[in-house]
Amino acid sequence: EHKRNYREHVVQEFLRDREGDSSPRESPSVHSYYTALTIAREPRSEHGAEQEAVGATHGCANTSNGPGTVTVAAQTLFSPSEDGQTPQVVVLVGAPGMGKTMTVRKVMLEWGEGTLHEEFDCVFCIDCKAISLPKEVSVADLVSQCCPHWQVPAGKILDDQKILFIFDGFEALGFSFVQPEAELSSDPREVKPLETTLMSLLKRTVLPEASLLITTRPTALQSLGQCLEGEYYAEILGFSAARRKEYFHRYFENANKADMAFSFARGNEILYSLCIIPVMSWTVCTILEQELCRKKNLLECFKATTGMIISYLSQLLKHRDRDNPQVLQRFLLQLCSLAADGIWKHKVLFEEKEIKNRGLDQPDLLPLFLNEKISKEGEDHGNVYGFTHLHLQEFFAAMFYVLEDDEEMTGDSGGLEKDVNKLLESYSKSRKDLNVAVRFLFGLVSQKSIDCVDKTIGCRISPQAREELLEWLQQRHRGISHPGQALKVLELDTFHFLFEMNEKSFVQSVLGCFTDLDLQDIKLTLYDQMALSFCIQQWAGLGCVTLRGCSFHWQDPGAQLDVSVPCPGASGAGGGPGALAERRQEELHCPIHLLCQALQHSGSALRVLRLQWCRLSRSCCAELAALLAAHPSLARLELDDGALDDGGVRLLCAGLRRPGCRLRVLR
Repeated sequence: EHKRNYREHVVQEFLRDREGDSSPRESPSVHSYYTALTIAREPRSEHGAEQEAVGATHGCANTSNGPGTVTVAAQTLFSPSEDGQTPQVVVLVGAPGMGKTMTVRKVMLEWGEGTLHEEFDCVFCIDCKAISLPKEVSVADLVSQCCPHWQVPAGKILDDQKILFIFDGFEALGFSFVQPEAELSSDPREVKPLETTLMSLLKRTVLPEASLLITTRPTALQSLGQCLEGEYYAEILGFSAARRKEYFHRYFENANKADMAFSFARGNEILYSLCIIPVMSWTVCTILEQELCRKKNLLECFKATTGMIISYLSQLLKHRDRDNPQVLQRFLLQLCSLAADGIWKHKVLFEEKEIKNRGLDQPDLLPLFLNEKISKEGEDHGNVYGFTHLHLQEFFAAMFYVLEDDEEMTGDSGGLEKDVNKLLESYSKSRKDLNVAVRFLFGLVSQKSIDCVDKTIGCRISPQAREELLEWLQQRHRGISHPGQALKVLELDTFHFLFEMNEKSFVQSVLGCFTDLDLQDIKLTLYDQMALSFCIQQWAGLGCVTLRGCSFHWQDPGAQLDVSVPCPGASGAGGGPGALAERRQEELHCPIHLLCQALQHSGSALRVLRLQWCRLSRSCCAELAALLAAHPSLARLELDDGALDDGGVRLLCAGLRRPGCRLRVLR
């Protein structure tokens, strides 16, 4: 009976998520949210720096490549390994936000409900981050803390039972693990100093038959390794591509919204890559859910990647003491300097001495941003560190150029100058690999980002770089255009940069001196089209659009980016007549829908539209017909495209007959 009561207590305790507190909905259950993670298991002897660095180096985690490495599920962590041995001690390693605690809660819940982990009579979870015990305890006292309602003496429970102890967040135990063997306990009822009791469990001098599951950040692996013997290591590598989609569907209770949000994320290469980190997927879903409640349409959602990352960082830092913002500001200055130095030198791994020289060896901050890679045995150059994801390194590299530093804060920045123009010139001339860093640079100096970083993280960003960015964008296209000809924008990345900054007045300042848009041979992703659409709507002087050999791609043709399902509390959306529904269906599958919508904005001066060899479908002709009828200044339309059939041309002719059409030339 006491076991049944304990199981009920476990289910109540671990069913609800109390971490995701910025979600507009009620706290969700683990069952509704939990999505299987990619977990690579390998023996300790093969757990070296090379394998650990895989995720940081490539910016994604597919598998670890080491010999003996296998991918496992959370429920099979204690199943026999490749060598036939059943692990008794498993260390689950993962960077912050990778899902370690969620996995622990899933294990506890499955055991409590009796669906999995039935090989254990009892499972006890010790939360190392919130351990509130007297300085002297026994193992029996630890068990009593886990099950406060038991009337049976805890010592009795430990007799002849198959027990699993879970230590969640080992890195939070801030005491020394060097304990003399003679002081360790062998009796679960013996009261000892807390660290001695915990060490006795880890070294298995007490309850040697018990199994252990220990979750930790990579930074604590070295001290943990001194306590254990014969342990197996499993590293959480994040969400695979299929699991990312599954997570979005689990988060949103409505399938249409899930498809829409996933298509939005999938269309943004940087954002989609970052969603390998579970807490980043959560951040993106939370923000997009709020957007959908406001707009019901993600085609109008201009949420920049920069803003999503700032939200992710504020989530990482939310439990930190904010009484001393100077400490965080100083730390971030040095972290950003390290990131920028690495980007310039094509470097993703950093030696321990670099970390110490910059004063980054702060145990409460360092693990939030950098993963520690333990050196292989026999190597003597110390541990190495890498950012959780390459795009996060690029984000911090961009931040290096705009983060304010007081006189007393300036330290060793590795000889790097905070020269924005040097970064922009290098990108223009040869260093196209700096594209993502430059994109983040624009995002960080938007007023929204400046305010958000100050409010959520407590750091100051200088807006001074805005003028340099404005001048650079104007000059780069003036240099390309021929004297005497119309000033053209010829580079797609200009629209990415402006979209990332997301300020209408800035877009107008940059594009105000240009009249033509000319792009050739580009595969336009959904993100590209959204960036173009946003900028064209602010571009009053745009007179000529030429797209040659460009194709328009929507990542998931079946997924809609418009939804008619009302949000909780919103009024219901009624269905319109059949013609409207048919029109909406055409829009959803028309590749140039976003472009045509943007060109219809009030005040547009468009005179010439050239869509040459863009493989336009019949539905595109319906969009063009609507554009012709609604755009009195459009005088010239050129469609050099063998893909147009008679049905498409008939749709176009319907637009030509409408009274609003003022077209003079059709080719």
